[in-house]
Amino acid sequence: MAAQKSGRLPDMGAATLPELLEKLRLSEAGKIKRGAIVLFGKDPGRFYPNILVKIGRFGTSDDDLKFQETAEGNLIHLLQEVPELLNRKFFTKAVSFEGLLRVEKGEYPVAALREMLLNALVHRDYMGSAVQIRMYDNRFSSWNEGLLPQGLSLESLKRQHPSRPRNPLIADVCFKGGYIDAWGRGTLKIINSCREAGLPEPEIIEQDGGILVTLFKDRYIEAGLRKMGLNERQLKAVKYVTENGKITNKQYQEILGVARITATRDLQSLVKKGVSRYSESKGAGSYYELGIAP
Repeated sequence: MAAQKSGRLPDMGAATLPELLEKLRLSEAGKIKRGAIVLFGKDPGRFYPNILVKIGRFGTSDDDLKFQETAEGNLIHLLQEVPELLNRKFFTKAVSFEGLLRVEKGEYPVAALREMLLNALVHRDYMGSAVQIRMYDNRFSSWNEGLLPQGLSLESLKRQHPSRPRNPLIADVCFKGGYIDAWGRGTLKIINSCREAGLPEPEIIEQDGGILVTLFKDRYIEAGLRKMGLNERQLKAVKYVTENGKITNKQYQEILGVARITATRDLQSLVKKGVSRYSESKGAGSYYELGIAP
């Protein structure tokens, strides 16, 4: 049992199922609670038709659906099936979801993907719509029904904040099972793991009555660059470099129609922001390329 492995639940090896459910506060007076159905039910869809997770692979736009899969079952089952589906049909390189802090080389940090899935399943509104996971060429997102609790803002999710689960009993069982902690660190793990992997800061917003979390594969995607304060000229220059590999000061002047002093200022700003770096060659043969200066 996951709870025994995590060490967060006293030895219940000899406990009967009714005793275990009562210990987890999932039953009362011999009657099971709704949380037990969500967590362990054999057919939870009978009571919660939208308990499933929908996964779609999209092309260049939201209406360009390439293929889709659906995962059904209780929460514990979904925590196993969804990663398997992602590895088998969606990711170009399989990743291991074992361990909270390990980051492996792949499309996205493992820690971020795992926390996104846990947050979507543990903190969703089970009377609402199904969890939706979308994969694009340059981003990966998850959406779950249910807005933030009153008093907790989107900015709060970017710093240390109290844990205020929507479904306390479900969250407590997942804590005892070692899936989550009880300190509100999930969103911080998503943000920090992306930063450590050199990816743009994830986007976490309230949308359509739920929470949408988006990871960006390309650190040079326009949305991320705009957040860094790049102006329109710099955005066009970055696009040029991604297509051509490099840009010189003279090319910047000609392409953007600016004076040398403006080109120099813009390019130096890109270096300071960590978007580009100087070439090793100096003088007439110098140029700028993408990447953080060593």
